[in-house]
This record gives sequence, C-alpha cells and structure tokens, in this order.
Amino acid sequence: MIARLTDWITGGFRHGVHPPDHKAATAASPIRRMPFPDEVVLPLRQHAGAPARVLVKAGQRVERGDKVGAAQGYVSVPIHASASGTVTDVDWWPHPDGSLAEAVRIAVDPHSAQIPRPRLVPRWDDLDADGVRAAVQDAGVVGLGGAAFPTHVKLNPPEGRAVETLIVNGAECEPYLTSDHRVMVEHPERVHFGIRVMMQCLETSRAVIGVERNKPDAVERLRETVPDDLDIEIIALRVKYPQGAEKMLIKAVTGREVPSGKLPIHVGTVVQNVGSIAAIAEVFETGVPLIERIVTVSGPGVARPSNLVVPVGTKLRDVLDFCGGLTTDAREVLVGGPMMGAPQSDLDAPVLKGTSGIVVLTAAEAKPARVYACIGCGHCLDACPVFLNPSLLGKEAQAGRYTEMVEDHLMDCMVCGSCSYVCPSNIPLSQMFALAKGAVRREEQREREAAAAAGGGKAA
Repeated sequence: MIARLTDWITGGFRHGVHPPDHKAATAASPIRRMPFPDEVVLPLRQHAGAPARVLVKAGQRVERGDKVGAAQGYVSVPIHASASGTVTDVDWWPHPDGSLAEAVRIAVDPHSAQIPRPRLVPRWDDLDADGVRAAVQDAGVVGLGGAAFPTHVKLNPPEGRAVETLIVNGAECEPYLTSDHRVMVEHPERVHFGIRVMMQCLETSRAVIGVERNKPDAVERLRETVPDDLDIEIIALRVKYPQGAEKMLIKAVTGREVPSGKLPIHVGTVVQNVGSIAAIAEVFETGVPLIERIVTVSGPGVARPSNLVVPVGTKLRDVLDFCGGLTTDAREVLVGGPMMGAPQSDLDAPVLKGTSGIVVLTAAEAKPARVYACIGCGHCLDACPVFLNPSLLGKEAQAGRYTEMVEDHLMDCMVCGSCSYVCPSNIPLSQMFALAKGAVRREEQREREAAAAAGGGKAA
C-alpha cells in the first residue's frame, strides 16, 4: 500500500521528465473544420502492419468514403477517399516518415458538396464481437495517438486472456498537442459511447480514463457525462512525460507493470487512445469510415495555432497555409510533438490517420546544438521510464554493435526522447535508438526471408 501511495504521489510511474507543456496556444481553441484542398494524397501505408492494396486507377471517379485501398491481411485496414473527386495518379509520394510511399492522388471536385454516399450504419448492439471488429476494420480505424495500430486487433484479445480493465488514454503528454483534449471537452458523450462499444466487444465491465491534471475542463466534462449504467472512472494524473505511453499509463492507473516483451493484455488491460474511441463511436453513429481527423497545429513558428478537422491526405503546406502560414523565423516543421515527432523535409507530405499534430519551431527552438562526448553523468538513466541504460546503448549504437544493443534490451525502448531531452552533451540518443531498432528489424526480416527461401528450396 505504501508503494502504491508513493507511485501515486510521484505520478504513477518512476523516472520520466517534465518538459514545458506549451499547450496554452490551443488548449482553449474550439475544433473547427478547414476547407477541402484542391488535392488529397492518400498513402497506402498509414498504419502498423501490411499496407493497403490499391483498388483504383487514374481517371476513376471516387466519392467521399469510397475505398481506394483494401486491407491486406488481418493486421491491416483499408484506405478510403477523404474527398470526392477524380483519381489522377497512383504513384510514389513523400511520406511523413521521410521515405516514399505508394499513394493515391485525388483531384478534389470543387463543385461537390462532399457528402459521403448513404451508408448502412452498423447496429452495434445487434452485432457479436466478431461483427463489431469487422465493422471497425472495414471503417479503417487505427490508433490516432501516433502509432496507428489497427484498432480491430486490440478488440480481439488472445484466447484465454480476459480483459479486466479498458484503459482510455487521454493523457496527451506531448508538448503543444491538444487535439485529444478538445475531443474530451467538446465530445465527451461520443467518448463514452465508444467506450460502451469497446466494453461490450471486450466483455469487460470496467473502464478507466486517464487524463493529465493540466486538462481540468476535460476531467470535469467527462465526469459530468458518464452514463449511469457504465462503470467508468476518470483519473486525474500528474503531469509528467511520457504519461501517455501504454506501459506508463497502465502503471499509473493500475499499479501493474507490463513485463519486458509482453503486451498490456498480459496484465489484464487493453489501452486505447481517446481519439480512437471517438472514431469508433462515429462509425456506429454515422457509418462513415475514418476519412478525417482532428489535428493540432501549433508552435511559435505558425501564425494562427488551431485545432482543425482535416481530411486525411491533405498536404502539410495546405494545413499550414490555412493557419496563416509560417512566421519569418520558422525553421522546423514536425509531424507530432517535439519529443517524438518527425522533422519534415517536404511539406507536400500529407496528413495521415495517425497525424495528431503539426508543430512549427522557430530558429530559437530548432537551433542545432553542438554534440559533446558522454560525461557519464547518469541523467539519462534517471530519465528513462523503462529503466534502460541509454548511455551504454548510445555507445553501442555509435559502434554499430546492434546485437549487443538487443541484449541490453534495445527493443524495450519506446523512443520517447526523455534521454535526449536531459542529456547535457546533446547526444541524439533517441534518434540513434530509432535507427538501431530499424536496422535490427530489417536484419530480422532478411533472416526470415532467407529461412523461407531455404525452406522452399528444400521443399522443392
């Protein structure tokens, strides 16, 4: 009991950091809808798992909500047209992760009312769990907090694993971002409806919504609107980064720790972002698939910070132009927040389903810092929320010793950026670990392909 009380006082989990939240610019800004752009670009790779398979070709007319890409396998979701218009091309296009991705380009019809085709709205209360999961997958719903993991997979826990608690992630701990905050303030009933659907599908009777204490209006609105027949608890969490990470949130809410290499279901929980919960509700309210999302546009380098409903596939430059454009001293555009966001080299990259924010930093914030040698201060060890040794991993990364990094639990790293934030030598530890994890995964994929080829050869 004393340990649990200590955890509660310190924020629910040990370590972590306290960057300025920078949320004031948009925390009170109501969600508004931006106009449709002249063109939307829809990458077929917008989610974890297999990319969608293209279903359209150049010259084809599509209506808002029509499928342009089909799911390839179970861990995959379809892609839908976010605007009515004509497909102009299926080509490789800049992706926010810095690569090129196959994408469907649609010239938006300027005369269209942009009303989706009439659709059959699924009666969730008449569906069994498989039916709910199928409807969610068909609507293309993924995690909207950034990872974009297909939501229907989370709705299907492994056989023999009971879900004791559904945890709704309303922490939104990344600086600048307030899209989840505004969803909770403006659409709390939708959040509760989405929770109702998930609870029935997961066969659980308890849900907890974790919200950081810097969002008191969201906590109040959620508590005011809790349905009388549902066991939903709203917990105000201490403001600490990365409070919104799955494992940290589970620790803060339940006191349980997810073992290394395991998933939340191993401690009886499923965690879902609050925006994704609201998206599930919309599917069963309207039948319209996930074709738009709320995006926070903020930072000192943008003229009019805003919370916007943006059609998926809208180019970053069009969103920024709608917000008054960049300031004269703007230097860096990030997709996501400053801790985990990806710097952009091409503003033609589009908003994806997982794009929670666009943050623009000025020269003062984005000033390159000189990197010095590690001084062995230990600050990164004190900051790492999963108790890794970032200093050691950093030295191994510099030497390309990826096998040793894996042995030292590299794959447990969430790439949250806490170690980089506190490093007095300005060593880009988090970025190094992200590159190392990518190299490890590529090597594992090559080994699987080689094993499959060898097996095929023997079989022949």
